[in-house]
Amino acid sequence: MKPSATVIGAGLAGSEAAWQIARAGYLVRLVEMRPTRSTPAHKTDRFAELVCSNSFKSDLESTPAGLLKREMRDLGSLTLAVADRCRVPGGEALAVDREAFSQGVTEALGALPNVLLERNEATGEDVERWLQDGPVVVATGPLTSDGLAEWLAAKTGSDRLYFFDAVSPTVTAESIDRSVAFAGSRYGKGGDDYLNCPFTREEYDAFVAALLAAERAPLHDFEQGVRYFEGCLPIEEIASRGARSLAFGNFKPVGLTDPRTGRRPYAVLQLRPENADRTLYSLVACQTRLKWGEQARVFRMVPGLQNAEFVRFGVIHRNTYLHAPTVFDRTLRLRNLSAVRCAGQITGVEGYMESAATGLLAGLWTVLDLSGSEPVEPPAECVLGSLLAYLADQTERDFAPMNANWGLFPPLEPPLRDKQARRAALAQRAREAFGRWLQDVRAALGSAGPQP
Repeated sequence: MKPSATVIGAGLAGSEAAWQIARAGYLVRLVEMRPTRSTPAHKTDRFAELVCSNSFKSDLESTPAGLLKREMRDLGSLTLAVADRCRVPGGEALAVDREAFSQGVTEALGALPNVLLERNEATGEDVERWLQDGPVVVATGPLTSDGLAEWLAAKTGSDRLYFFDAVSPTVTAESIDRSVAFAGSRYGKGGDDYLNCPFTREEYDAFVAALLAAERAPLHDFEQGVRYFEGCLPIEEIASRGARSLAFGNFKPVGLTDPRTGRRPYAVLQLRPENADRTLYSLVACQTRLKWGEQARVFRMVPGLQNAEFVRFGVIHRNTYLHAPTVFDRTLRLRNLSAVRCAGQITGVEGYMESAATGLLAGLWTVLDLSGSEPVEPPAECVLGSLLAYLADQTERDFAPMNANWGLFPPLEPPLRDKQARRAALAQRAREAFGRWLQDVRAALGSAGPQP
């Protein structure tokens, strides 16, 4: 008997996808290259191995991370079912025993008779062959093997597959001091697309000194010897080349006038919208290897960002992900090869739970495909939907991976000025929107298998 679907990769996303497909009664081929071929980050051959941290972040439903867990639990998440059994003290966070967690996921999938495990490295030729059996979910993570990465590049366009992540910090729009930061583009080209944080000479010198003195994050073993492209150098590397290197480069103030003074600033850090609703802004050309606490301290020295709320810190690390806005439809299918879905970090989400969530959705949608039903997309007002909306947002930007955060939610109408009240209202709206969608999912699944 041939498998009805194939899942490549048994990390968090792949394990979730295989679980959803198998528990609906379909035979699923689960392909995992470890231990036939290992990666520089993994130590075992078990599924869903946690390689960095044992924390899944907050479990409080007053936070996006907690709301995401509630949505996943309601959908029958394997990740959370095992995590809840392996929980260790972590305050408000859901922390787990890493060994027990990966062992629990491995045992749960191994106990299903309709999960056919193959331990081999997948190639493009393999994928083409498996597509003759049914749909394929690619959930190979940030360390996707070269052969499969080459196949993805050929199918999506090599310029849409990223192998090294150079990401600037992102802040919420509401935390930017608009009495200091002003809208405008250099020489008036681009209208008010950018916000500008103007430095005096003294403010600039203090910022550069703090930047150069700040502590860097260590490189992983598999990142040693990495050479950066000139176009994505860490900001601290640029600053080390000379006291005014940023003022003449990334922070050049030409063509800009500070409305408070009527003069050109000494230097300017520009902020660019990260989404169509302009609820998030990224710090342009500020990719960095500084430790996260250091980033918060140093970048809050930028005029207008003294109260900045960071939803993502800058990173420069080894990663493999696709340019989601141009590669996927709203259900994570490749636009030019609809029988293939992607899940996990390769889709452009960041974080353990976010990766598992995309695997869960890819699995559910594959079940609907196999049962002849149309996939049902979650609304942008819930956490799952807000993540997908970010991936699909075709606002002109440098697309970069993102985790669940308040800035991804559509604004409230009418807006609420009080931050706590606003977030409570967003959380309540998310719960209600997800509840309605869950009913639609259950109706679509019908007799396709166990109901979430």
